[in-house]
Amino acid sequence: MQHIDSAQLYSDGPYRFDYVAKFMDFGEEDIKAIGEVADKVRPLVPVVVDAVYAKLFQFDVTKKHFVPKNEGFSGAAPTSLEELTLDHPQIKFRKDFLSKYLYKVLSGPYDDRFLRYLDWVAKIHTDTPEKKSKINVDYIHINALMGFVESTLVGGLLSLNLDRETEAKALLAFNKLLWIQNDYFAKYYCNPATVHDVNLSSNKTASGHCESVLNQLITPAAILPLAVGAVSGALGIYYYFRHS
Repeated sequence: MQHIDSAQLYSDGPYRFDYVAKFMDFGEEDIKAIGEVADKVRPLVPVVVDAVYAKLFQFDVTKKHFVPKNEGFSGAAPTSLEELTLDHPQIKFRKDFLSKYLYKVLSGPYDDRFLRYLDWVAKIHTDTPEKKSKINVDYIHINALMGFVESTLVGGLLSLNLDRETEAKALLAFNKLLWIQNDYFAKYYCNPATVHDVNLSSNKTASGHCESVLNQLITPAAILPLAVGAVSGALGIYYYFRHS
């Protein structure tokens, strides 16, 4: 039995990745599986990106995060939800960002620099003291988005009419990789050290804040998407192999 240092999981990025990857059996075979279909999946990236933003625009609670001026965007920001459209320059900027992310996921290399990139993508969506922008997206929306991205990618993969073995290996590999990205998000939402305004020098204060955060994370609204995603993924893979 391998010993895992719980504290190190929150302070050492590669150590955390190594643990999560081993737990999910993500390894060289998965990287190879992604590489074998990458050239065929790349043309689907614009379709996935458009689908993601169309979905985000269906709900005011997610669309509102694109009204404030995004860090790195040099144009004029929209002034209201009504003004913000899918062809707004700021949305084009955000679509370019998501496209680059997906191309990066497809191309790798899956080294320490890639892991830092996954970590950065997670960090910029949370209101942590170390980052410049103040965008703070609740985890329930991040989790739902990751589930939608995965299902959209799965649909794209299934449309390629790959041979069953290649298709199955690619589906499993992308499933694992996106759950690893989801874990990087969870790291910032569940780590007491990154809770905004927490005074870690006071055990009582930190405990109070952490209890509050954990209480929010274990509400039915927060747990349901995670549970449904995990169960759906497991059932999907089970039935896939059962009928293959």
